[in-house]
Amino acid sequence: MTESTCGSTDRADSIVYKRWLQTADEIKKFKDQEGVAELSRDNFRHPFKEHLTVSPLIQMDDKGEEKMGKAANSSISLKQIHVTDNFWNKYVHLVKDVIIPYQWDILNDKLEDVETSHCIENFKIAAGEKEGEFQGAVFQDTDVAKWLEAVGFVLNYERDEKLEELADETIELIGRAQQPDGYLNTYFTIKEPDGRWSNLMEGHELYTAGHMIEAAVAYYEATGKRRFLEIVSKFADLVCQTFGSEEGKIHGYPGHQEIELALVKLYRVTREKKYLDLAKYFIDLRGTGKNYFLEEEKRPGHKRIFPDFVNYDTMYAQAHKPVRKQRTAEGHAVRANYMYSAMADLAYEYQDKELQQACRNLWDNMVHKRMYITGSVGSSGFLERFTTDYDLPNDSNYSETCATIALAMFGKRMADMEKDASYMDVVERALYNTLLSGIAMDGKSFFYVYPLEVWLVSCMPRTSRVHVKPVRQKWFGVACCPPNITRTLASLGQYIYFQEENEIYVNLYVANETEVTLNGVPFKITLKGNFPWENKMTVSVDGVQETEAMIAFRVPAYAENFKILRNGKEENLTEDHGYIKISGKMYKETFEISFDAEPVFVHANPQVRVDSAKVAVVKGPLVYCVEEADNGENLSSVMVNTDQKIEETYDDELLEGCSVLHITGKKISEKGWNEGILYQNRKIELEDVKLTLVPYCYWGNRENGEMLVWMKELFYM
Repeated sequence: MTESTCGSTDRADSIVYKRWLQTADEIKKFKDQEGVAELSRDNFRHPFKEHLTVSPLIQMDDKGEEKMGKAANSSISLKQIHVTDNFWNKYVHLVKDVIIPYQWDILNDKLEDVETSHCIENFKIAAGEKEGEFQGAVFQDTDVAKWLEAVGFVLNYERDEKLEELADETIELIGRAQQPDGYLNTYFTIKEPDGRWSNLMEGHELYTAGHMIEAAVAYYEATGKRRFLEIVSKFADLVCQTFGSEEGKIHGYPGHQEIELALVKLYRVTREKKYLDLAKYFIDLRGTGKNYFLEEEKRPGHKRIFPDFVNYDTMYAQAHKPVRKQRTAEGHAVRANYMYSAMADLAYEYQDKELQQACRNLWDNMVHKRMYITGSVGSSGFLERFTTDYDLPNDSNYSETCATIALAMFGKRMADMEKDASYMDVVERALYNTLLSGIAMDGKSFFYVYPLEVWLVSCMPRTSRVHVKPVRQKWFGVACCPPNITRTLASLGQYIYFQEENEIYVNLYVANETEVTLNGVPFKITLKGNFPWENKMTVSVDGVQETEAMIAFRVPAYAENFKILRNGKEENLTEDHGYIKISGKMYKETFEISFDAEPVFVHANPQVRVDSAKVAVVKGPLVYCVEEADNGENLSSVMVNTDQKIEETYDDELLEGCSVLHITGKKISEKGWNEGILYQNRKIELEDVKLTLVPYCYWGNRENGEMLVWMKELFYM
């Protein structure tokens, strides 16, 4: 908002926040009286709605209506998707009812038994409203950004005036902390005012900017309010003025990638191509010529933020070679997958086939040689990074939450661009396993890392597993992961469908109600079912009139005997890149989908040394594990009989209701051993054992104890 268009800020605030504006007609009268741009009825939701001018960044069509870009390649607006799924809804409701209020209290340092955040306090200090020193990580602002982004996503499907008002107040605080030239970063504003852009390797300025931009886009798309979008657009304009190939600009790129994909989102909303071009510039420059980060270190007065970055490895930030020439997933797993997501976006926007192929190469290496069975990536606790092919230790697996979420983001973009369901197989596995295990069922504690084997007493400071927390934590000093889980759960709908003009792709069998337009005709799509416990779904397609359209159903890689009945009649199925496509006249259609997905034993590639002669159990998208709560201690001594049929039962009481698996095997007997014997020349004795397995996503929600995914296989020679 500027004085030239809206009058003084103080005057406008006094009018908007003290006057009850009931209708769009009153807004029009207010506009006529005070020179404020009109807001539509759709955008006006409650009396404290902020009034802003139509941003010059928002292009208008011939009718004077906003010309919006797509939120993603072919995603459906979250406003049109209402998730009704029994499996997911408990988490979706947790976001609004528990997690967002809980995290708000943390951001404001209201809880005594969690890590102190300082986030809101930092913004107040930066705004000159409070005295004090900056506290927290250099990227502390992003916790607030992700919280606002989650709020934006929530407001798409459920209005909440109090929550919206709280978000508006937070956005205004962010605006007051913004510097006159558009710069927005509390760390450098408070602590290093002369250090702007001087340490791209460690400073996270562009990373923090990216998360702010993503939050603003989400909030604008949910509410129609432009205030936050204008704040970040002013910052993005400054970034465009600061970085680029032109003389006098900084010829550098982010140490932690994120702004690239955010700039694409901002472009899609504003249609300002300079944002898209800058994202491309950052990607194209990376890894070319003299390494920017190494040159940056040589400058006089260079200040280090992270001691671990001494002897900096350019591979760590994927800056070791041009992105189009990278063939293996390297370095910090979150940075990598944020970058890959941006690369996929840019490949789509510019129709860059070379960049698209680079994405394929990186995806194939990561998924087929460097990813855990649960869909997590980045195995090393040292610098949160990839290591080498097939190095996938179970008991020390790091695989930061943010890396899994970024993997899902990358996979969704690739699936959307190529309409290949194999990408969604991976996305589904990451969402159903790693993402959900990251949050307790009460929504108030979180995992940061994701081991596939836990022995509690070995997770201590003097071991290589010090990063493994066998019990979820209420919060973290570096708290990027919990709010990332929140924003992902709140935006689950983005993964369910892809849509083209007259085509709809069903990616996930998550029960929902959705409104779309196919070939110009409004349709309501309703998906009902109890997946993943049952593999039967009904998809109703209800149009206002008949039209030509195509609906495609993903055939999961684990699905056997996939069948579709259309209006009670079986369809002849032809699979195309993992989708069954049904074309023709659509009006009022009912599709009944069914397939088999029995629990099975899975082996790892023999190159995965830690899993040699071991098996895991998988049912559909769910990986299962054994816990001490059901099976006793020393789970590593168990050997599983894989010749048996896996028994499955559904337990209404256990873990709020889930399918439980039962298998048999042998366990090494401890008879004849005592504390005084460490090694002994004797034959191993085995005893019979029956094991109970629960979904990995639910582990750690009962009593503390051991957990194991990969079990030794019992061989009879």
